[in-house]
Amino acid sequence: MGFLCKAVDTLLLVAFTVMLFAGPLIDAQLVFPVTAFPEVLVRLKQRYVEEYQDYLMVEKPHFFAALVWLELIFQWPLVLLNIYGILASKPWFNTTCLIYGASVITAMTALLGELLGSQKASDKLLTMYSPFMGLGVLALLRGLVPHSPKSASAAAGKKPAALARKKRA
Repeated sequence: MGFLCKAVDTLLLVAFTVMLFAGPLIDAQLVFPVTAFPEVLVRLKQRYVEEYQDYLMVEKPHFFAALVWLELIFQWPLVLLNIYGILASKPWFNTTCLIYGASVITAMTALLGELLGSQKASDKLLTMYSPFMGLGVLALLRGLVPHSPKSASAAAGKKPAALARKKRA
């Protein structure tokens, strides 16, 4: 179980690192003026839009802009916390990972519903967005798994000693 958690944590760390940069540098171009970004980032986003035929980035529907705001204001700080939590082996990592996963699943459900229901999305665009649902599920499941079995057994070992001291007093 420990090896599997380490492998999942490594995969999540890579995904969180990508999200750390992609959110404020690429996705934020949807809700902030393009003039606020360097030309190289604007061209990178435009190349992505053309290659994947991402009609949501072109049309900028209100629900999609709201999901980008959700990503920037709520999910991006959780990404920062999760990166720190993984690297520093913090016990609260499970909680932040669970919250992040639930938020991503919720947002991706609406987004994939639009992509599939609109009949506008290309297969290439669907394959671009679909892994984010998997990331959300993986983060949610990782948040449900205890962080370290050693700390759980150590905490369990301390409880009887604390009760024994109370009985003597």
